[in-house]
Amino acid sequence: MKIALFGGSFDPVHNEHVRYVQAAKAALGLDRVYIIPSHIAPHKAFGAAASGADRLQMCNLAFRNLPYAEVSDYELRAAGTSYSYLTCRAFAERFPNDELYFLVGADMLEDFFTWKNPDDILAHATLVACGREGENPAEFREEFFRRFGKEFISISFAGDAAASHKLRVDLAFRKPTPDLDRAVRRYIDENRLYGHPAIAPALALEKPQRREHSYRVALMAVARARSVGVAEGKALLASALHDCAKYVPLTSPLLEDFTPPENVPPPVMHQYTGAYLARHAFGIEDEEVLDAIRYHTSGRAGMTALGKLVFLADMLESGRSFDGVERLREIFWKDLDGCFYEALREQTEYLAASGGRVYPLTREAYEYEKARQNR
Repeated sequence: MKIALFGGSFDPVHNEHVRYVQAAKAALGLDRVYIIPSHIAPHKAFGAAASGADRLQMCNLAFRNLPYAEVSDYELRAAGTSYSYLTCRAFAERFPNDELYFLVGADMLEDFFTWKNPDDILAHATLVACGREGENPAEFREEFFRRFGKEFISISFAGDAAASHKLRVDLAFRKPTPDLDRAVRRYIDENRLYGHPAIAPALALEKPQRREHSYRVALMAVARARSVGVAEGKALLASALHDCAKYVPLTSPLLEDFTPPENVPPPVMHQYTGAYLARHAFGIEDEEVLDAIRYHTSGRAGMTALGKLVFLADMLESGRSFDGVERLREIFWKDLDGCFYEALREQTEYLAASGGRVYPLTREAYEYEKARQNR
């Protein structure tokens, strides 16, 4: 038999995962494909957002109409970090007389060279790079053969890109998810997976246009979070709640016990009231998340990576338009600290030149980051 292994976090499993498998089946004449949710993926330091049991069940739902697909709990039962070479070795021992294939996305091919024991994977299975039409893994063939002395199989299929981190933001904001199987979406909703219970009531305080802004901030912050060592859940929560007090006046009963700081300009006040509501109205106790909300407009000296992430995503999300925004966005994806410094510098210099007031915390943040940049 021809058997393929398809592993991943599947957090959540989406329609493109199913199209991967269908394309591989058609191209290779596969008899069976094992879908293998990981316990802890080696490249994801913070783990999956949904539990292993939930991801396993979502995979069962997503692949229920493919009779040749079987969802395996092998890596979940094995626990620990899920290394593909161990999985391939185990299935090769289970099926010693069958042809074994190992499916990866074409976008993962470049990283394959850095995986743990890639030679061991190739000793037991043929690597199959499966990607959308237009993606070209052929550029890696020469380097791949030089490194491993073997070829990989390339398969193209018609499909739309679906990023799991975007789906998790969409789910948290209760957006439509056409990239999810309906049964998977129903399971997610019924089991309240992804997001945080504080997000919906916090967004209810915002006007529709402001909710869309918060959504775009969350998309940008979450997309960058893992690469700068920030837990995705914290980036999502702080982004979703950062403007929760934008339209809540100081006279509101929700702020009855709130004491405003002195000499705060009106455009800045909502960062303080937002942190207050996050704690007292929505039950957020994570001080790092609260600080990210508390200083998302002004910034401050010594901000954490999470604080910088929310500050910058708020300033640079796709709906923003001002001179220099594209340059700052380019820096954002390469150097978070450098982008924070440049954003503070431009903001401070613009206000100084136009006769505007620079809020003290903003000036302190700028001087602090300037000193760090010049070390």
